[in-house]
Amino acid sequence: MALKPPLTKLPIKTAASGFYRGFSMDVTITAKIIIGLLVIWAVAFPDQAASVLNGLNGFILTNFATWYVYVMAAFVIVCIVLAIWPSAGRLKLGLDTDEPEFGYFSWFSMMFGAGIGVGMLTWAVAEPIYHFGNNPDVMQGFATAKGEDNILNAYKWSYLHWGFSAWSSYAIAGLGLGYFAYRRGLPLTIRSSLSPLFGARLSGNVGHLVDIVAVVATILGVAQTLGFGVNQFVDGMARIGVGDWLMNAEGKPSSAGIVFAIVIIMGASTLSALSGVGKGIKWLSNINMVLSIFLLGFLILFGSTFFGFRALFVGMWEYVIALPGMIFTIYSGENPVDQDLAGWQGSWTVFYWAWWVAFAPFVGLFLARISKGRTIREFVLGAVIAPSIMCFIWFAWAGGTAIDLELSGQAAGKIFGATDGGKIFAMTDILLGEGVLSWLMAVVIVVLLMTYLVTSADSAVLIVNTINAAGDEGPKARPHIIFWGVALGAVVAALLLIGGIGAIQTAMVIGALPFSVVMVLMAVALIKAIYLDGKREAAGISTTAPAETTPAE
Repeated sequence: MALKPPLTKLPIKTAASGFYRGFSMDVTITAKIIIGLLVIWAVAFPDQAASVLNGLNGFILTNFATWYVYVMAAFVIVCIVLAIWPSAGRLKLGLDTDEPEFGYFSWFSMMFGAGIGVGMLTWAVAEPIYHFGNNPDVMQGFATAKGEDNILNAYKWSYLHWGFSAWSSYAIAGLGLGYFAYRRGLPLTIRSSLSPLFGARLSGNVGHLVDIVAVVATILGVAQTLGFGVNQFVDGMARIGVGDWLMNAEGKPSSAGIVFAIVIIMGASTLSALSGVGKGIKWLSNINMVLSIFLLGFLILFGSTFFGFRALFVGMWEYVIALPGMIFTIYSGENPVDQDLAGWQGSWTVFYWAWWVAFAPFVGLFLARISKGRTIREFVLGAVIAPSIMCFIWFAWAGGTAIDLELSGQAAGKIFGATDGGKIFAMTDILLGEGVLSWLMAVVIVVLLMTYLVTSADSAVLIVNTINAAGDEGPKARPHIIFWGVALGAVVAALLLIGGIGAIQTAMVIGALPFSVVMVLMAVALIKAIYLDGKREAAGISTTAPAETTPAE
């Protein structure tokens, strides 16, 4: 078959006038209806909503565990191949003359802040503590729960969930979007990444369906992250003395506290999104990176310094050596140990894989948006290796200090007994004593948490509008930015109030499943495009769109 030039035009019908001018009404209105119905259902029929969501969640975690495990393993392999494949690694996400818009510090700060940063303040302490108490090695009798022989295992499993697998899924989405938007001149929206497979058909209903699935997955994935963050934010505000009304009698965030926190976070997020990537989001990302470095520096100097070094370097070695086995192993069987292992994998690993897939359309499109002009190899190293190492550093010293305090008896079970979001505050209270210094550190953590939450939320709102607007950004999106800011806050509030964080988790797992299929197709389309572009270059056929057709910044 004779080689043809690649597809460089993908018209998407948008409204010519009215409130939806410049937006794909098929995508925007359908996505709004789905999200609106979810919120109304959750508020009007909370018991029924919780029951149905839980049933679907259990079905997916039981029957699609194998799918998620192998899909995430495939994403890691594809990223490695693209980085070391010479003809692929040198290709730019853009024209050969394009240069990156952002410097390395801002680029990395935005990447980390939007992609995963908010999770560090909860899970960098909570997850190693959990796995220190129980993990597959303990279940199989290879290590002792809460024993010194289980320390590195706790890190191995923590690194699995927050390391190369997570960031490879983001990178696949980012590469697919950046490659086809900035090299081919196609709209900066999810459907464009499938153009080598479906061609011009993506202008119609097939493309609309892909973008609708991406919008719903994004809202639910970000709601999951905000749900964890809102609970921790309320806990932090109560600790610094904002008011006792923020917590209920059980020591958990009250309904009033949840609503108050969401109003603050989503209000700030909407204002930041209105200012665009180059202003509000960039500066907030830089601020939270500086505060992160300050908090990490404190833990490295005044926490368990040498314990953290061992957790980082030896733990990373254990993780890398065990990675092939961990990403391909599927636990199953009829005996009690096998059942426990399968249950653990479903509630931890498979749940995380669904979370990262749900987060991928938002993070991937955002990464593509800030990475124009970078090579594929540079993108993979920057979007997979560097953020993973930053996560490992957080886990090593935040979680390492917590484990060390419990092992030594200094914590006396206070960290073990705290809520997930409260563990970091309990740890700093032990290190600094319950005085002024501890209060000041709690203020720093609350401010850092808010900047991370705002960065994640405003980036998500901006990306949802970009998808709805057929890949376009601009002032016309302002009313819709406000709408999606309110909608995202409503989803988080509704699901938290009817069933706590568990309701958000179940909705997110359900929303992630259809997009996981889209992501597999994205990876296949990207490999096919790079392979054919190599053959086109050899035949003297252009592989890029004319400069004037590439998406403008």
